[in-house]
Amino acid sequence: MVFSTPVFLYLFLPLTLLIYYITPKKGQNLIVLLSGLLFYSWGEPIYVIVMLISTMIDYFAGLIMNKFEGHKGPRTVCLIVSVVMNLSLLGIFKYSGFIAENINAIAGQQLIDINNMNFFGIEFLPMNMLPIGISFFTFQSMSYTIDLYMGNVKVQKNPISFAAFVTLFPQIVAGPIVRYDDVARELDDRTVNLDLIYEGIVKFIIGLAKKVLIANSIGSLWTTVKAMEMGSISVLTSWLGILAFTFQIYFDFSGYSDMAVGLGKMMGFNFPQNFNYPYLSKSISEFWRRWHITLGSWFKSYVYFPLGGSRKGTGRTVFNLAVVWFLTGVWHGASWNFILWGSLYGVIIILEKLFLGKLLEKLPAAVSMIYTMFFVILGWVLFDTADLGAAGSYIAAMFGASGILADSTALYYLATYGITFIICIIGCTDIPKKAVEFLRTRSAAVVNYTGIVVTMGLFVLCTAYLVDQTYNPFLYFNF
Repeated sequence: MVFSTPVFLYLFLPLTLLIYYITPKKGQNLIVLLSGLLFYSWGEPIYVIVMLISTMIDYFAGLIMNKFEGHKGPRTVCLIVSVVMNLSLLGIFKYSGFIAENINAIAGQQLIDINNMNFFGIEFLPMNMLPIGISFFTFQSMSYTIDLYMGNVKVQKNPISFAAFVTLFPQIVAGPIVRYDDVARELDDRTVNLDLIYEGIVKFIIGLAKKVLIANSIGSLWTTVKAMEMGSISVLTSWLGILAFTFQIYFDFSGYSDMAVGLGKMMGFNFPQNFNYPYLSKSISEFWRRWHITLGSWFKSYVYFPLGGSRKGTGRTVFNLAVVWFLTGVWHGASWNFILWGSLYGVIIILEKLFLGKLLEKLPAAVSMIYTMFFVILGWVLFDTADLGAAGSYIAAMFGASGILADSTALYYLATYGITFIICIIGCTDIPKKAVEFLRTRSAAVVNYTGIVVTMGLFVLCTAYLVDQTYNPFLYFNF
């Protein structure tokens, strides 16, 4: 189940919140757990088993760590078992198909059938079947055992409370990645009041509008252009297409994050921010401090710093950054496109760390922003094309492979989507936020009442769109 569907908006969410609010505080974690399991198992019930296995691994690892407090050996063994088993689940379900395809390609024959797995007479799910959000909930669950080992959190002895943390439906399939430390206190004691519910509703509807009204609208252009014959499309058409995806993925992903944060507030949880106007960045390093903030924080805390960060000399820093960005690419998907995508950012960030960053600081802000967006846009080509060949063909089209600068098709798309592009450009900056803050200083009451009307109007428009339109992709299926 995803948020941007009538079933979720008009059936699952209101019923879940109603039951949650009338349940005594001591029983609310059970409602969180049950609603999370129902939400996750709505489409593919079998995959909820994977999530429960991951949950049990880390819960019992935590109990054993607590029992052997002060004894480093047993605690280290528990941590290793937890990490290895979680990563094994992730590897089997997310990466085994990719590995099998490459083995078959190297061998020149099909040694492994990824669509019909059978070992000793036992049939397994195909390797190309992926539990939705497995990367999110695996990293989220592992954060508990790692932090517990490091002494950053206290053990959670209540299995229902711990399972509720892992299965929190607001962010289980598309983030943000909520670490145990983020919600440890709220799992045991949280308060829900009308102000928090109202704030959550507004945040949710804004996120829904970003996803449904903007991301879906501009995303249809990318879907159309991506399906064209790359050898014959004009330069302008190819740039309009990838710019459409550039805006689609931002409004889609940040919209889902906003909806998750809003839902969390409705239930008394405060999830971390996941986006901070990344397209205003003046370097790739800054971009990744603003984009998918919780993933960057996870890799920084659990990979980069344990490897030594930047404390062991330039050579080691370069190595540590290379490892982090290779893993970042792998985390996003099981394909060479994602590996190259992560590695590209790794190379650029290493160069910025060594010397390029100081040069960018001396350049005009507009030049630095153009530089940043150029590489971000190239990265999105790798991110959302079928394979390296398709990515190469698309990039070639962007730089004139067809010999056609612009044509009637490009002009038609520019006229059709021109207003949508303008909305996207303004919407991914802090201009709307600053405008509201300015108006609030003039008349807070007018802004508040107008905000209520606009928010409800956006919800009605979203509902009308979802009922009338069939284009409503879920971009995070592969995560």
